[in-house]
Amino acid sequence: MKTARVAYEGNIHVATATYDGIKLDNGKYVQEEAVVWLPPIEPQTCFALGLNYFDHASELSFEAPKEPLVFLKGPNTFVGHRGCTKRPSDITKMHYECELAVVLGKQAENVSQEEALDYVSGYTIANDYAFRDYLENYYRPNLRVKNRDNSTPLGPWFVDAEDIEDPMNLTLRTYLNGEIVQEGSTKDMIFGVDSLIAYLSSFMTLNRGDIILTGTPKGTVDTKVGDEVITEIEGLGKLKNTIIE
Repeated sequence: MKTARVAYEGNIHVATATYDGIKLDNGKYVQEEAVVWLPPIEPQTCFALGLNYFDHASELSFEAPKEPLVFLKGPNTFVGHRGCTKRPSDITKMHYECELAVVLGKQAENVSQEEALDYVSGYTIANDYAFRDYLENYYRPNLRVKNRDNSTPLGPWFVDAEDIEDPMNLTLRTYLNGEIVQEGSTKDMIFGVDSLIAYLSSFMTLNRGDIILTGTPKGTVDTKVGDEVITEIEGLGKLKNTIIE
């Protein structure tokens, strides 16, 4: 099942996709453009992965990490489908990053890799923009690279885990102003979803609503003010975002 969170006429609704448009939880049908899209879940702790695809690490001239390179993101970073993200005036490299976002469904502590996927409630799409002018070194990214307001579109849908047969075999694509500029597959992750959950839960407790952003494949290029960026993951939909000043 696919669900979304949207604002309509001053209220927040859970919405589902139908052939007749977006169906709100009050039974009303509306068009996609008539609502304000919110992140499909309210994120708790967000863990994000750096350099989790071999080709992306090579693209940035970094060595692939020997263990997961994890950083945290604040709730200020998230914005919904069809939202806008500001390009700072002092940077020259603002890159999109199409990522599979994994949502935890229950508390996890010392979970084995074999049982890890049992703790996933579902998946959504993240576009985790990187402002690479602020990058300092391999042990990246610092706060200014990955924690700017509205810098991580999330959505549009939350898709139940049972509806995704294999999260490690999904095609990812990014379109810049209608042209495909990035394509890859989750099968090329260095650390898969199950191993990331096992790794994180080995030294800290994960909770319901926590999110893991699993990294991006190669193909990131600079974006400009006015650009429309669409990130797409097989089975999860298309997430639209616009760059503004």
